[in-house]
Amino acid sequence: MKRLVHWMMASLLALTLGQAAAGEVLLGPGDVLKLSVYGNPDLALETRVGDNGAITFPLLGQVNVGGMPVMAAEKKIAGLLESGGYLKRPQVNIIVTQLQSQQVGVLGQVNRPGRYPLESRRSLMDVLALAGGIGPEGGDTVSVLRRRDGKTTRETVDVLDMVRSGEMKQDLEVAAGDIIYVERAPRFYIYGEVQRPGAFRLERSMTVLQALSVGGGLTPRGTERGIRIKRRDAQGKVQVIDARHDNLLQTDDIVYVRESLF
Repeated sequence: MKRLVHWMMASLLALTLGQAAAGEVLLGPGDVLKLSVYGNPDLALETRVGDNGAITFPLLGQVNVGGMPVMAAEKKIAGLLESGGYLKRPQVNIIVTQLQSQQVGVLGQVNRPGRYPLESRRSLMDVLALAGGIGPEGGDTVSVLRRRDGKTTRETVDVLDMVRSGEMKQDLEVAAGDIIYVERAPRFYIYGEVQRPGAFRLERSMTVLQALSVGGGLTPRGTERGIRIKRRDAQGKVQVIDARHDNLLQTDDIVYVRESLF
């Protein structure tokens, strides 16, 4: 059910994402631009913004466009062509064919991990939708790593809680260079006299009784008496706990079901 909520939310957001207006795109190193001047086909070219933020344009040589919106870059080139006496009232058009400078990384348990361009203002949920949503092995929390003024910060967002409550304050706005990481969902382990021993997803507030159900129930030789939980404490030492049906499980708990003596 939780994975279905994640998928539906991501799909809905993906359908509502529109293309950004060209003026919102800030140009930077690595971006590939297709430039044209109305009525002057000889000035058309496709070029990449250099590491210094500049492009080489016919008649003008190097023109710095780094950090400028597309419309501002168009006006700058047009102004240089006019002030240089090359053209009167030139109309310059720039199309960004590859946006490499403004990207965010999406890693971990998403359906399409990779780097995605920020063509306009994007929130955390927008970018998760672009990455195909959280995968079936993904957890409920997402980490956002940011580097600002030489310092790296990490914020954790509980996506499931945000969607359920409708409180979207934690739907953070992301920026170029940010990394979004979706961790694997927490697990528990069950073995002994159960039908399906193994590792399983740990749901929120999961009890021992629910864990037995996930494990397929007891074998004919199993007993609900004497169930034990093996759990590591903060120092890494293994504790053995006599479990009751309503005990809540924790991440990486190991549930052992004993064989009946009768």
